[in-house]
Amino acid sequence: MLVTLIPLFDEKMSVQAYSLFSQKNNYLLNPSLQGTGQNDGAVDIPGFEVIKMVGLEALATGKEIFVTANNISVFSDINFQCQAPHERLVLLIDSTIPPEEMYINRLRELKGMGYKLAIRKLEVHSFEAYREILLLMDYIFLDHKKVDVSKAKIFFSNLYPNVRICVVNIQTQEIFEKLKEEGGYQLYEGEFYRVPVTKGETEVTPLKINYIELLNMVNAPDFDLTKAADVIGRDTALVISLLKMVNTMAVNSEITSIRHAAAMLGQRELKKWINAAVANNLYADKPNEVTRLSLLRAKFAENLAPMFEISRLQTSELFLMGLFSVLDLILNTSMEEALKMVKVSKEISDALIDHKGVLAPVLEFVLQYEKADWQEVSRLMILQEIEMEQVYTAYMQSLQWYCDLFSKE
Repeated sequence: MLVTLIPLFDEKMSVQAYSLFSQKNNYLLNPSLQGTGQNDGAVDIPGFEVIKMVGLEALATGKEIFVTANNISVFSDINFQCQAPHERLVLLIDSTIPPEEMYINRLRELKGMGYKLAIRKLEVHSFEAYREILLLMDYIFLDHKKVDVSKAKIFFSNLYPNVRICVVNIQTQEIFEKLKEEGGYQLYEGEFYRVPVTKGETEVTPLKINYIELLNMVNAPDFDLTKAADVIGRDTALVISLLKMVNTMAVNSEITSIRHAAAMLGQRELKKWINAAVANNLYADKPNEVTRLSLLRAKFAENLAPMFEISRLQTSELFLMGLFSVLDLILNTSMEEALKMVKVSKEISDALIDHKGVLAPVLEFVLQYEKADWQEVSRLMILQEIEMEQVYTAYMQSLQWYCDLFSKE
């Protein structure tokens, strides 16, 4: 199974929910399933399997999760499959569920059980036919590239005032800002938060310079622990994070200095901690989702190494490649300019700037995977002779690693 989480933002760029998209089969390997693709997960809802395995809080602390259901799985024993509070889940349907009596009655039944409902991929000419279904919806997803969302907003505010509007497929910050200014929409989804703002002030702040200095230092061969400790000492948040980390290891030892704490970790562990902790602080003025995106890309890329026949010696490069894949966004400049500020290997630079080299196929796979482009992911799996279960395991381990990383704070 393939599964990924896609964030939904509010006007303040704060993540309010996640859509959990999944696919059980590789349709390129099994063309006969293409015609019955809508029946994928007919017996159950794959998203519930993921929630059961990882836990709702690990996936989305305190937030709603939109879980896709189709015209078959909507009739399955959802209560038996669901291991989470109903009010935290939104069943996301689409136009494969027709506005017929048995479907309307089933949706009413689910609503009565406490589930929230949402619909996507509904064309404008179908709005009237779906009246009975729309009356049951808590959310509607509108693709701004296919629908005049301004007119749709007026339509829904008049006829379905209780339906919250989610504008999806937003490509740029400019479009997001325009929609936000217009007002009347509740959630926003798209690649706009991954695009650097290259207009206006782009000078790196002093604190960020410290972080970049630290990253450069620990990613150099055989770096000096004491010098790294001194740079850490310039930032209170990093010092606190380091001491928390070391205290879990030194139950009966007293930490006498920052240098002492760094020495207790040693070069290898200090490097791993800094690459994660500094990234978190470096991204502090950006949406939290950027931090999550960066760290998940890093760990997922690292986990994919065996599948792409990347040597163990280069797994750390894969991690850094994923971590720095949003550096242009963080520093509000081009990737080429951003990488001039940090010391990375030529392999990482080639992958991030030119999309070539031994690491590039892993980066491409990660990028396609996170936006749920399952057709392209399936094609890449065939080319690399990768099994779907391997990818699923690698991604789920990344999610669990991310959850564990912050549960220790």
